[in-house]
Amino acid sequence: MEEAGDKSGGSRKKGLKRKAATEELQEAAVVEDGATESGVQPRKVAAFPPGFSTSEIKNKQRRHLMFTRWKQQQRKEKLAAKKKLKKEREALGDKAPPKPIPKTIDNQRVYDETTVDPNDEEVAYDEATDEFASYFNRQTSPKILITTSDRPHGRTVRLCEQLSTVIPNSHVYYRRGLALKKIIPQCIARDFTDLIVINEDRKTPNGLILSHLPSGPTAHFKMSSVRLRKEMKRRGKDPTEHIPEIILNNFTTRLGHSIGRMFASLFPHNPQFIGRQVATFHNQRDYIFFRFHRYIFKSEKKVGIQELGPRFTLKLRSLQKGTFDSKYGEYEWVHKPREMDTSRRKFHL
Repeated sequence: MEEAGDKSGGSRKKGLKRKAATEELQEAAVVEDGATESGVQPRKVAAFPPGFSTSEIKNKQRRHLMFTRWKQQQRKEKLAAKKKLKKEREALGDKAPPKPIPKTIDNQRVYDETTVDPNDEEVAYDEATDEFASYFNRQTSPKILITTSDRPHGRTVRLCEQLSTVIPNSHVYYRRGLALKKIIPQCIARDFTDLIVINEDRKTPNGLILSHLPSGPTAHFKMSSVRLRKEMKRRGKDPTEHIPEIILNNFTTRLGHSIGRMFASLFPHNPQFIGRQVATFHNQRDYIFFRFHRYIFKSEKKVGIQELGPRFTLKLRSLQKGTFDSKYGEYEWVHKPREMDTSRRKFHL
């Protein structure tokens, strides 16, 4: 019993010593300003000499305390500088210098030699002779077949059904164990212009193959961040049968231009503006974000948008010449992470 009492007494003494040390550290971490004329006790302000570094403080409690106060001081100085700059701009009025453009990964992008110039004769010739020329010359109208991998689960099937309401003149067929090499000739015989295959892993859609018929090309995408309509908050009513408009953003390189034309060829030429529906493929840092919206005119100057769903994100893995052929197909472009992803500011689309 006596030993237990000695132990408890020792732990209390240690606790008191620790508390006293903490109080001393807090007192040491601040210095007093000069006394005021009214005799009121001046407030205590943290003293941080030039070149101050918390890593030099060995005591953990004091280091944490000083770091917290240093961060607070930095925040106050930043806010004061921001307010001062705002007042100066208001005083100068129209003569104020333009605001500096913040540096981002997007606007610091490494220049790509294959960036498309709309006035380039070579680009114009390629557009006139590529696989999508018949569509852009309005000689063919899109007819899309949407299918899945073998034995799809409910989420993948629902995604296919919802995609068919987004893309006009699209038809959903179940795979039934057929190989893609057998499906493609049947699609060509029935005048389908494109084939979309949605693959899944662990009951979740994780890949998309888009093949332009009859002569290609074929693109393979990784699919992520899939959200079906029921999983979305504040979504609008189900889409109507009107032909939507299509928006393609930031497909600037030759490769990106080809992918953009491939997406464009899925939709008919003449959108029905009365439906107020828009399908968007937005490329940012080689990730393609798909969204489907309905816009609402609130007044002559204000427009609101309602997301209808579904939504997902695509990342290009490969682009293959011709129709799908995993064994003997010739690839125009293949994503090789170790060789191509050496710089965060280098993009391919």
